[in-house]
Amino acid sequence: MTEPKTSIRIAMWSGPRNISTALMRSWGNRPDTFVCDEPLYAHYLKVTGIDHPGREEVMDSQNTDWKTVVEELTGEVPDGKTIYYQKHMAHHLLENMDRDWIDSLENVFLIRDPREMLTSLLRVTPNATVADTGLPQQWELFERLRKNRGKIPIVIDAKDVLAKPRELLSLLCDEAGVPFNEAMLSWPAGPRETDGVWAKYWYTAVEKSTGFLPHVPKPDPVPATHDSVHEECREYYDRLYTHRLKLG
Repeated sequence: MTEPKTSIRIAMWSGPRNISTALMRSWGNRPDTFVCDEPLYAHYLKVTGIDHPGREEVMDSQNTDWKTVVEELTGEVPDGKTIYYQKHMAHHLLENMDRDWIDSLENVFLIRDPREMLTSLLRVTPNATVADTGLPQQWELFERLRKNRGKIPIVIDAKDVLAKPRELLSLLCDEAGVPFNEAMLSWPAGPRETDGVWAKYWYTAVEKSTGFLPHVPKPDPVPATHDSVHEECREYYDRLYTHRLKLG
């Protein structure tokens, strides 16, 4: 079957404790879009041996061979849709994985202030490293894409999305080459068939949501034990932040 020339695959590269699932809800509410939830998670768990909630369930629910997953991600857009929205955790992209397939996608980088991200992450992952934040992997991909394509990849900041969802998402759609759709601004509460099996551990708040909530400043400081992690994360974040889509 030949796909319409208008088909596009959008890869949203995020780190943990961001608004990535809310953005997946936003895109998933479009009638022209199929979404997938962290398709490389099972491979990541299998290779690293990390003990996450529902580890065995995740590996049973997804293919643990990244090459097979990539074939699906770069293949036909499912369900006859024209947009294939892929929610990725950047730290799931391990060193053993080839990157060439990523060049065929429309890649977007979702970032969040490192202090707010880390204070949230450390509550669930007390020994989190810089690599666990996904920021080094985001920067690696950003630089790869900038070099290979000769242009600045798309970067969005979570705070900007929450401040002005309509304006920022309209700008994002323009940059990605798809029309903005009002359906992206709100969605029905509840779970989705496209949610990963880990949703019961992580998606309680998102399942109650019906749209983007305003940003609430979180003044908690990063623990002193993670000062060096925070500093390194800040360096990566600041580099990416410079290139973010800016609201007028």
